[in-house]
Amino acid sequence: MATTGTSAVELRSLTRTYGRGEAAVHALRGIDLALPRGSFTAVMGPSGSGKSTFLQCAAGLDRPTGGEVLLGGEPITHLNENKLTKLRRSRVGFVFQSFNLLPSLTVQQNVLLPLRLAGASPDRRRAQALLADVGLDGHGRRRPGQLSGGQQQRVAIARALITRPEVIFADEPTGALDTGTARDILDLLRRAVDTMSATVVMVTHDPVAASRADRVLFLADGLLAGELHTPTPTAVADRMVTLTARGGTSLGAAA
Repeated sequence: MATTGTSAVELRSLTRTYGRGEAAVHALRGIDLALPRGSFTAVMGPSGSGKSTFLQCAAGLDRPTGGEVLLGGEPITHLNENKLTKLRRSRVGFVFQSFNLLPSLTVQQNVLLPLRLAGASPDRRRAQALLADVGLDGHGRRRPGQLSGGQQQRVAIARALITRPEVIFADEPTGALDTGTARDILDLLRRAVDTMSATVVMVTHDPVAASRADRVLFLADGLLAGELHTPTPTAVADRMVTLTARGGTSLGAAA
C-alpha cells in the first residue's frame, strides 16, 4: 500500500497509439498527471478524445505505447501480464456500466470474487458489511438476475471495495441507470471517498455525474484540455460545449 502523501495514480508522458503509419491513431499524446489519494476525479471529453484509453492505461488494462503509469508510487507499465493481473485483483477496483456480475453466483459470492481470485480468504463479514453499506442488507443470497439495474450496480461497488483497493476505476457507472438511481450510485462513490478514503477515477459523459467529483479533467484529441475544481453541472456542460465546438464532435458521444 502506498504511503501517505504519495499520489494514488501518476501518469508520466503517457502515450498510446493504435496502428502504424498514416493509419495510426494517437489516442493519448503525452499525458502528465498526478491524482491524489482520497480524491474523486471525473474524466470527460468529446467522442474520440481518449478518455476510455486513459482509463484503460491508468488501470493497467491496456499497455501504453510510451511513458509510464505509477500506482501508489510504484511503476506498473513494464510489469509482465501475471504481475499486472495480480495487481489489478488486489490493489484496483472496477465499476463498469454493464455491472459485469456473474449470473451463476449469488450477490455475496460476486462481492467476494476479487478476494478468491487474489488467493485471499473470503471475508464474509466484510462482504455483509459492504452490502449493508450500499443498501443491500439481506440480499446476499439472491442472484443478480433477481435485482434491479441499480441494485446490481450497488453490488458492483461493494465488489470493487472488498479488497480495500488503492484506486477504484469507474467507467460510465451511471450510464445505464435512470436519474434517481444514478444519483444514489454517485452518492455511494462519493461516500467511499469521504468516509473510506477511497480514490475514485470516473469516466462519464454526464455533467451532473461529473459535478460530484472534486475535480473534472477534460481530454481532447488525446491531450489534457483543462480541468475544473469544485465543479458545477453548468460549468462542466459549458466546458464540454466549448470542447465539442472546437473538435467538431457530438456532445455526449461515447469515447
